[in-house]
Amino acid sequence: MDIKGHSAIVTGAASGMGAATTRYLAEHGARVALLDMNLTGAQQLAAELDGLALECNVADAASAEQAVAAAREAHGAARFLVNCAGIAPAARIVGREGDAMDLEAFRRVIDVNLIGSFNMLRLAAAGMATLDAVNDTGERGVIISTASIAAFEGQIGQCAYSASKGGLVALMLPAARELARFGVRVMTIAPGLMATPMLLGFDQAVQDSLAAQVPFPQRFGRASEYAQLVGHIIDNAMLNADVIRLDGVIRMQPK
Repeated sequence: MDIKGHSAIVTGAASGMGAATTRYLAEHGARVALLDMNLTGAQQLAAELDGLALECNVADAASAEQAVAAAREAHGAARFLVNCAGIAPAARIVGREGDAMDLEAFRRVIDVNLIGSFNMLRLAAAGMATLDAVNDTGERGVIISTASIAAFEGQIGQCAYSASKGGLVALMLPAARELARFGVRVMTIAPGLMATPMLLGFDQAVQDSLAAQVPFPQRFGRASEYAQLVGHIIDNAMLNADVIRLDGVIRMQPK
């Protein structure tokens, strides 16, 4: 499907892979709504790209509904949804002092990463189903969520994060099967070690040590490479109900 002339929603759009994806879609002619809790950051990027910045808590039904409605009012129903919003706090199930992991901390990660992505998926899919097909194969839209290699090789301290990302991988197939009748494709990208603000906030020695674990290319992935993959998924109609690892062959060790 062509990107040009269509509407898109990107969550977590103010920074990292979300910002790179927003820039890529806008530069290829999409009308982009930038959803983020960081409204100031989203507004700065939106002003540069002539997009629409909206404050949104993806884990909250009312907040997401309001944001999707505002995006639709401004740009029409979205053809593309890219879920980049997420959090990645680390915590052991049993801490060093023998205390159990706080249940609310686990729930928060599931709420944002898994429920938040599904919340946006359900709303975007409902809008896409109302649109006319754009080609003779009946395509109406593309939904892409962001998992992680932690869905497959979660490390110690990543139980909540891995569970949330593994849930996204499991969600993809039934969602794609159900939405196929509307001509809506559902895909998932599982990044490895990416040069996002979280990793780039570590000391340089830590960054170098982590990057050395990537077999090839021996560096962090770039947000622009994630965005390019989003573009290819949108363009290639045969990509549906699959996970693409973007990881330079890394397989994470237990810790």
